Amino acid sequence: MELKFDSKLLRIFVGELDKVGHRPLYESILFEAKKQGLAGCTILRGIMSFGASSMVHTAKLIEISQDLPIIVEIVDQEEKINAFAEVVDKMLENANCGGLMTIEKAGVLYYKHTTKSRS
Repeated sequence: MELKFDSKLLRIFVGELDKVGHRPLYESILFEAKKQGLAGCTILRGIMSFGASSMVHTAKLIEISQDLPIIVEIVDQEEKINAFAEVVDKMLENANCGGLMTIEKAGVLYYKHTTKSRS
């Protein structure tokens, strides 16, 4: 697969404790992106956030450190990102959780598969 310079970045913000069934929502999103053949997906764990509820989530406070922010980033061609955003929207509805989803321009400079083995 090759990505063009003019690609899109889908960024999804959810909570660490959000689930679809018994699986973390962020994990479900990653495996669905892989199943649908998207170019790649990265999950990032934040250390502090607040969203629509204005509740602050932070790794500093023991009592609320369990629901830290999770950011899911996926870069691919615009058509695939737009189609996948609809899938994620349904996943967010099924999870019955808050969240945020954005699409941004992504100028892909380099995207290659390596053939060397990692040991």
